[in-house]
This record gives sequence, structure tokens and C-alpha cells, in this order.
Amino acid sequence: MPHIDLGNDLPGLPSLLAYAPETAGPLRALAEALLRGPGPLSLGERELIAAHVSELNECRFCASSHGACAIEQLDDGADVLARVRADPDTAPITPRLRALLRLAEAVRESGHTVTPETIDAARAAGATDREIHDTVLIAAAFCMFNRYVDGLATQTPTDDRAYTTMARALITNGYT
Repeated sequence: MPHIDLGNDLPGLPSLLAYAPETAGPLRALAEALLRGPGPLSLGERELIAAHVSELNECRFCASSHGACAIEQLDDGADVLARVRADPDTAPITPRLRALLRLAEAVRESGHTVTPETIDAARAAGATDREIHDTVLIAAAFCMFNRYVDGLATQTPTDDRAYTTMARALITNGYT
């Protein structure tokens, strides 16, 4: 049960966007830019970073919806997501993506947790400055989205098929 009357029965972030349309536009535009705009990270990698941060923040709605997007956009996406959730160090991902996930974990904990060593490790694994920038911004933004969704106790579907449906709509139509 949401903490406030949102005036709709939508789940997660969509319920909040419908409730406050004056902030919906900028938040949708931010998600679109981060997850679908120009940049060197693949769409699946971006969604995986968003899902990973959301999982660590225990935001079921965001972890599930962006996890479903990652599954749809990565080769062997379901296996990759499950193994990243279990242990990013042994997941079937590139060293570059592994280092970027570690960077996202540091951002999630605190911006001050990102050290020169964290950045050097990402660079040593092949990450570019733009990939480092985009990872930090995705991680930071998803901390905000997670806290917005959970801070108002939005409804969270329990059926994973709902997230697959949402993911396919997001992939087709985007976030705006």
C-alpha cells in the first residue's frame, strides 16, 4: 500500500509519474538519455547496471523491470542477469563490464567510495572515460529512482511476467 494516495493503480515508477506529471517529463527524459541515448555502452549493459544497482538497493520494482530489460537486450540475458546477481566476479561478462559494475557498486555506496583505484581498475579493464562517466551517472540516478519508488511504497508486481511485458514496451517505445 503506497504511503500516499497516488490516485492510480499503476505499479512502481509509472504510478509516481502519473501522480506528479510536472516532474514526470524530466524524469522520463533522464531515463531515456541514460538508458537509450547516444553512448558507448550497449543498451543491455546500461540496463544491467541499472538492475544491479537497484538489486543492491533492494528496490524490487526497479531491479525486476530493468533486469527484464537487460534480459531482453543481452545475449543469454537471463543467465547473465542471474549470475551477476549471484556473483559479478564469476558472471559471464567482460572484464570491462565487471569493472563498471564494481564502479556502480561504489557509487551506490557513496560518491566518496569511488577512488582513483576504482577508476584505474575500470580503465585497465578497457573502459573509456565516457563509459566511466555514464556508469557513474546511471548508478547515481538509479539510487534516486530506487529511493523515490520505495520511499513512497509504490505497488510492486509479484508476477515476473509483468516485468517482461513492461520491458518489451520500454524497448519498443522508450522511456518518454
